[in-house]
Amino acid sequence: MKLKITLTALLLCAYISTNAQEISDTSFGKGLINFTAKDSSFSVKFAPRFQVRSMSSWDHDGNQYDSPEHNFIVRRARLKFDGFAYSPKLKYKLELGLSNRDVSGANDFNRNTPRIILDAVIMWQFANNWELWAGQTKLPGNVERVVSSANLQLIDRSLLNSRFNIDRDLGLQLRHKSNLGGNFLMREKIAITQGEGRNVSEGNEGGLQYTARVEFLPFGAFKSKGDYVQAAIKKEETPKLMVGLTYNFNEDAVRERGFAGDYLFRSDGSLYETNQTTVFADVMFKYKNFSFMGEYAKRSAENEIAVDLDGITPTGDIVLTGNALNLQAGYMLKSNYEIAGRFTTVDYETITGRLPEEQYTLGASRYIVGHKLKVQSDISYTTVDGNEDNITFRIGFDIHF
Repeated sequence: MKLKITLTALLLCAYISTNAQEISDTSFGKGLINFTAKDSSFSVKFAPRFQVRSMSSWDHDGNQYDSPEHNFIVRRARLKFDGFAYSPKLKYKLELGLSNRDVSGANDFNRNTPRIILDAVIMWQFANNWELWAGQTKLPGNVERVVSSANLQLIDRSLLNSRFNIDRDLGLQLRHKSNLGGNFLMREKIAITQGEGRNVSEGNEGGLQYTARVEFLPFGAFKSKGDYVQAAIKKEETPKLMVGLTYNFNEDAVRERGFAGDYLFRSDGSLYETNQTTVFADVMFKYKNFSFMGEYAKRSAENEIAVDLDGITPTGDIVLTGNALNLQAGYMLKSNYEIAGRFTTVDYETITGRLPEEQYTLGASRYIVGHKLKVQSDISYTTVDGNEDNITFRIGFDIHF
């Protein structure tokens, strides 16, 4: 399946190359192919990218650190298409994943097939400052998750994100932005979606998912949408700040983390349902060579313990609830080198049986062509319930055409 998709994409690129009416702006980092039809009826940008990394990990057994385990992986390999169709006011994005981590997660609800489609969404600007989105894409959740994996200042996202993000889903989003006076901007985003994550093809289990986010930018817009790009790649000559608040309600959720995790099955094969709520508060700040991101997340559930048909007997599944704090900062040095640090703490509800975690990460990056071509490394020290647990060292590179 993945081979067929790859061949199809390559054939499409070959067709575009030989039949495009107008080709422009094809320098590295701006798309492998970037063209607009001569009659301006549509445009296509094709931008493949991949990330390769190695990881060495030392687990602590209570007395000392064990011998390291080493792993080399292609973490992400993706084909991205975007542009407009018919009118510049009708944009689209299609992104396909090819690596094992991109496509894993086959189950009965996606016909046991690889989850290749990451994004398939159209974005219609139907009025000034208003956009309607339809399809599958990221929800307006915590800022760290919405930042593309192509634009991270450390090798990967934090524990907060891996435990509590709300990721992608299928449905509708309405987005609006306004000026509150001077440079003060406000953006509002609401979404109504299926509630079970991406690539679900077998109906809608449970209820729908409702998401609302508001963002305040008191000092005006960031350069090149830098509020959703980590690291001070584009240096802000004046301070820039974004403060965001998100509320997410997943009605009658049927998975351990709403959009992800195991389905909560009962003994007769039916699904256990419970309401789940996730809230986020986050900030992004940039000034000259300095960047800072802070996030708080909290997930709760009406009933964390899944019970069987009798309403009493636990099935063994428990909704992942708790809260987390993530603080991250970086400073750009000469020649586009950067040092960055991150502190994350995660506290789970006692009922989950999981112990609190803390993680300290120190990273270094060399941005050769911004985020489009970079080499990164970081080292993380993790504790569980205050006890030494793990040290992990990672190094990798990204290349994004």
